[in-house]
Amino acid sequence: MVYGWHVRGAVDPDTLREAMDLVVCRHEALRTVVVRGDEDKYQTVLPASPTKLRVVDLPGVAPADRAAAAEDLLIDLEQSDYPVADLPLFQAVLARFDDDESVLVLIAHHTAVDGWSMHLLIRDLTAFYAVLRGHELPDLPELTQYQEYVRWERERFAHERLAPSREYWATQLEGARILALPTDWRKSEGRPKSTAAHRFLVDEEVTAAAIELAKETRGSAFMVMLAAYEVFLSRRTGETDILVTTLASGRGQARFQETVGSFFNFVPLRTDLSGATTFREVVAKVRATCLKAYSHQVPFAQVMAGSPELGASFAADDAAVFAFQVFQFPYVLAGERVGDLELTEIRRRLRPQDSGPDIPDGALWTLDVDGSDMVGNLQYNTNIFRAETIAELVTGFLAVLRETVTDPDSPLGGNR
Repeated sequence: MVYGWHVRGAVDPDTLREAMDLVVCRHEALRTVVVRGDEDKYQTVLPASPTKLRVVDLPGVAPADRAAAAEDLLIDLEQSDYPVADLPLFQAVLARFDDDESVLVLIAHHTAVDGWSMHLLIRDLTAFYAVLRGHELPDLPELTQYQEYVRWERERFAHERLAPSREYWATQLEGARILALPTDWRKSEGRPKSTAAHRFLVDEEVTAAAIELAKETRGSAFMVMLAAYEVFLSRRTGETDILVTTLASGRGQARFQETVGSFFNFVPLRTDLSGATTFREVVAKVRATCLKAYSHQVPFAQVMAGSPELGASFAADDAAVFAFQVFQFPYVLAGERVGDLELTEIRRRLRPQDSGPDIPDGALWTLDVDGSDMVGNLQYNTNIFRAETIAELVTGFLAVLRETVTDPDSPLGGNR
């Protein structure tokens, strides 16, 4: 996982390295190895070791070109390899435009972190850096380490009280399969694979309409965007029984909100759109689906075990599954000053990318509300999809999104 921040203020590399080392000491997940034996698999937490900080200079980049240069840097770093055996599973790159402006990129392995964790890491790193530079800051919150979460999860999901949740999923998913879309090439053709990214922008009018509709329907931006996506899928496939997967934070209890680790969980969301005559009615259906699904969360592997036909779409040779998520993270730095430095997360990324972090099989939609508009990203496997197909999917979704959220009470057109 590669996340970047614009930094204003002179950064001292030696102090930054020291702060990074303190972050590794604070979070056990960054120095944990997964041991895969013949009969057993387990985690081992190792002592802290020095972190890697690479400092590069980018002289001569005009201020107007620095945002693009930062995006190119992130793309280059996302195309690099980061072996899981290299500890700690956390490193950084400091790219300096001049003495007062730079880009700080944090890199961590997905076995150790998720997107939520990356925001915890930058918060802790900047706090440690500021204190080392002589600033007085409140103490960081107490935290629970990831292994405690693992123990809690095993006990919780082995307990008989989860029987109602397992029964819910068995009933909810009876006879269902995750909706898949046709591929351009069969998986069995064995074409060279990479994961490309098609990026796009949802304009201010549509973003504002989506957020307002979420308020009116007592839902969330995710529910509204998912509802629009399901209308898009229904029109494209002719289906009204729509089952898509999303990625939930998986953190549950409040004591794990400060924990760095890989928490995310796939959640299947099945919604029957038949009978819905307006988009507002679709949002209500999707909201009900989400609330029930989240209240019965269990690990996706357990859901699959109870509904084995659910995952048949993953095995299809000529179709692929598209997961859908909307980013909602805490501690997003947007012009905040911490000690000597002012940091703003690089969220507005619009440059296309031929290769990047791996999507194991299929594609992943990601939407991120960034101020008054929304940044979108559709990552896809290049061995099964053409870039032109992905661009056409994005264009079609954006058209449906605009139509539905700006006029949610008009009759729905197209297949439903």
